[in-house]
Amino acid sequence: MDQLPLEGMPRRLYSCTPSRLNTWLECPRRHRFTYMDRPSPQKGPPWAHNSVGVSVHNALAAWWREPYARRTPVTAAVLVTSGWINEGFRDAEQSAAWRDRAREMTAGYVASLDPSDEPVGVERTVAAKTSVIAVSGRVDRLDRRGDELVVVDYKTGRRPLTADDARSSLALAVYAVASSRVMHRPCHRVELHHLPTGTIAEWEHTDASLARHLSRAEDIAVEASDAEDRYRDWSGTARARGAGRTPPGVPPEIDALFPPKPGPLCSWCDFRRHCPEGQAAAGDRLPWDGLAD
Repeated sequence: MDQLPLEGMPRRLYSCTPSRLNTWLECPRRHRFTYMDRPSPQKGPPWAHNSVGVSVHNALAAWWREPYARRTPVTAAVLVTSGWINEGFRDAEQSAAWRDRAREMTAGYVASLDPSDEPVGVERTVAAKTSVIAVSGRVDRLDRRGDELVVVDYKTGRRPLTADDARSSLALAVYAVASSRVMHRPCHRVELHHLPTGTIAEWEHTDASLARHLSRAEDIAVEASDAEDRYRDWSGTARARGAGRTPPGVPPEIDALFPPKPGPLCSWCDFRRHCPEGQAAAGDRLPWDGLAD
C-alpha cells in the first residue's frame, strides 16, 4: 500500500508518457477508462487505419535493422507484407488493397532515404525528469544531423500535416527534451514524415519553446495526478466493477473527477459505448471509416 506523504515532503514524481498526458487533455473520462479502471471497460472493435499505421511503423523499424545491402524499397515492401495486421477492415479484399497501398507508400518513402545514414535510434525509448514529472516515450527515429539530434515521427493518416502540427505537438517537444538528456546532445528540430503524401512537416524549437511545452506537460500532469490520487484513495486497489457514466461502485463524486469532453472525436473513441455524452455528441463510425478515400 502507498505510504501517506509526510508534511513538507516533496510531491512524488508523476510517471507518464506523452500519450497519457494527451489523453487527459483530450478527455479525462477516457483517461480513467484507459489508465485507472481495472479491468478497463471493453473497447470497441479495432480500427483499420490503426492497423495500417502499426504495420508501416513496424516495417520501417525492421528495415533499419536489416543489413545495409538489404535496405532497399523491395525489402520495405516485403516487411509490410510479412507483418501486415489484418484487423478492422471491411473484408479480405479491402485489407489486401490497403496492404498493397501500404507496401507502395513504405517502399516509396525508403527510396528517399540514404540506407548508409544510420539513425542514432530506431524505436528508441527516451526519458526525462523534472521536479514534477518522470516522462518517457518511444521515438520512431532519432537522427543526428551535424551536432544536433532530430526527432522523426512517421505518420500514415489521411490528413496532410503542416509546420503548425509539428510546432504544437506536445509529444514531439517532450521527445526532443528527453532525447537531448539521454544522448547528451542538443535537440531542437522535430519532423513529421507523412508517408501518404511524401511530405515533411518540420519545426525548429528554441530552448524557450521547449521549456514552455515541458511546463505545459507539468501542468497537465498535476491535474491528472490529483484526480488519480483521489480515485486511488477511494478504490484502494484501483479496480472498476462496471461500465457506463457511473459504473457500479464508482460514486458520482469520483466520476466527476474525470468528466467527458464531448465533441467530434467521440466518433473515434474506443470507449464510446460506455459514454452517453460521447454517443450524443457524434455518430458511430465503421472500423474502416478512418481510411483515406
